[in-house]
Amino acid sequence: MTGISRLGRRDLLQGIPAALAVAACRAPEDARPATPSPEARPVLQVLPAAATTEGAGVRLGRTIGTRALAHLDPFLLLDEIKSSRPTDYARGFPEHPHRGFETVTIMIDGAMEHRDIVGNHGLLTGGSVQWMTAGSGIVHSEMPQQKDGLLWGFQLWVNLPRRLKMMKPRYQDIAADRIAEVSVGGAATRVIAGAIGGTTGPVEDIVVAPTMLDVTIGAGSTFVHELAPSHNAFAYVLSGDVRVGGDGRAVSSRELAVLGQGATFVATASGDGARLLLVSAEPIGEPIARRGPFVMNTEAELDQAFADYRAGRLVGG
Repeated sequence: MTGISRLGRRDLLQGIPAALAVAACRAPEDARPATPSPEARPVLQVLPAAATTEGAGVRLGRTIGTRALAHLDPFLLLDEIKSSRPTDYARGFPEHPHRGFETVTIMIDGAMEHRDIVGNHGLLTGGSVQWMTAGSGIVHSEMPQQKDGLLWGFQLWVNLPRRLKMMKPRYQDIAADRIAEVSVGGAATRVIAGAIGGTTGPVEDIVVAPTMLDVTIGAGSTFVHELAPSHNAFAYVLSGDVRVGGDGRAVSSRELAVLGQGATFVATASGDGARLLLVSAEPIGEPIARRGPFVMNTEAELDQAFADYRAGRLVGG
């Protein structure tokens, strides 16, 4: 997805004023988890998805990358597409650039085609995941491959540290049948990244050592998972209602819970059960300069990214 709300190609080529950059190291809305605790991670903040549009008018719900939560290091953006109306998604995300971070696309239902200008191509369908490292630069498109029906998926942006921002781009395309499901205590968990017991997710060699779990919890059941104490973490509820943490904070469908520090994540489903994404990773702790589709460390690096794109040097330059 583009990260260029309501901006056309002409706007992109002219650049975007530096004042629009998100300097996350200064952002008052950045959620900073509290001192580590041996107890269940508390909920620091609950954020409903904010309606926005991206690409060629695709309607999204955004929780990370908003005024309320600029970022949660190393996570820069979280968008959800969920609609059965073709007018909400049919025009997709035409050709656009990225540099300096990674994108994770998780398809729940429907089909999305990925294609870049150097010939890489793939089709994401229900249950599949793509972890794309933009690194030094890519120019690609993401286009729905259906005329009607439900299109449901997520895209998460994950920052890269300064030393890897100009690394060679790469893709990890992961089919649904490569993602193992583990059933424990009334919860079924698809392990995308990280591990549960002896089951490890197929996503490999990511510098921020992520955990990414797609968890379905039966009605009245409780899911408990140990998280690395140093990780920042969030849970996004796809459907149903849950109570999270030692104080049982209520979190509902299309809401994101920013988690504080602690040894474990605890969620109990109410009603007919619930489904959520649990995501954590090692924070990078570096300055963030962000403008449109580029995420670097300084304004000068952003200016260079736009100059490289205008000159045709972003990819293979």
